Amino acid sequence: MDLTYEAKYHQLEEEHWWFASRRDAVYDLIAGLKLPATAALLEIGCSGGPLLQRLRAAGYTDLTGIDVSEPAIALATARGVPNVSVMDGAALEFAPARFDVVIASDVLEHIEDEAQALREWVRVLKPGGQLLVFVPAHKYLWSEHDVVNHHFRRYSRRGLVAALEGAGLRVKRRSFWNAGLFLPTAVLRVGRRLLAGPPATESKPGATGDLHHFAGPANRLLLQWVKVENRLLRHVDLPLGVSVFALAQKPA
Repeated sequence: MDLTYEAKYHQLEEEHWWFASRRDAVYDLIAGLKLPATAALLEIGCSGGPLLQRLRAAGYTDLTGIDVSEPAIALATARGVPNVSVMDGAALEFAPARFDVVIASDVLEHIEDEAQALREWVRVLKPGGQLLVFVPAHKYLWSEHDVVNHHFRRYSRRGLVAALEGAGLRVKRRSFWNAGLFLPTAVLRVGRRLLAGPPATESKPGATGDLHHFAGPANRLLLQWVKVENRLLRHVDLPLGVSVFALAQKPA
C-alpha cells in the first residue's frame, strides 16, 4: 500500500470502526472453532498486532504474526506483541505443518501470485488445520481505494471458493461480510465511476482512498452496527456484503 495510506492505517487501526469490526468478526469465527488454548495460530498481515493482542488476552498461548511491512512489525513490537516478524506472505519461513489455524484478513488481494500464496498457507497448516481468509468483494466495486491499497483483485464468493479448492482445501463456510454498508458503498463507487470514469491505475501522491477518520459517535454507531451482523454470522451466511470470507480445512 502507499506509504501515506499505511501511516494513516496504523494511526486508525485500533479504534476505526472498519478495522475493529473486522477484528471482531475474525475473533468470533476463531472462538467458534473451540480450539484449545495451546493451538498454534498464525496471522498473516498482522499489522500493528491488535488481533494478536485480543487472542492473547483470550488465553491463546502459541501466537505468531507476520507482515511484509517493517513499520507494522515495529509498531507491533512497540505495543508489546511477542513473536512477530517481517516476512513475505507468499514465501513463509516456517516448517511444514506448523500451525493449526492460519488467518489472513485482507491479504490475498495484495499478492500477485495468488496460487503461490495459497500453496504456502496450506503447506504450513497441520493436517486438519484451518484457514480463515477475508478479501474485498465484487469486481464492480473496484475504486481508487483498491489502487491506493495496491490490490490485484477483488473477489466473488465463487471465485474465492474456487481458489481455495484449487489449493486442495475443503471449504466449510463461505459468506459475505458487512452487508449493511453494501448498498451505500455500491452507490458511491459505481456512481463515482459513471460520473468520473474508471479510477487511474496509479494513485495520486498522498491519497488515502476511502480511509477516513470518523468522530466518536459516528465511529461507535458504525462499529455497533457491524457487530450486530457479526453476531448474526454465528448462525447464518450473508448473501451480500462489501467483503467476502471463507473458512477452509486442509485434508487430514
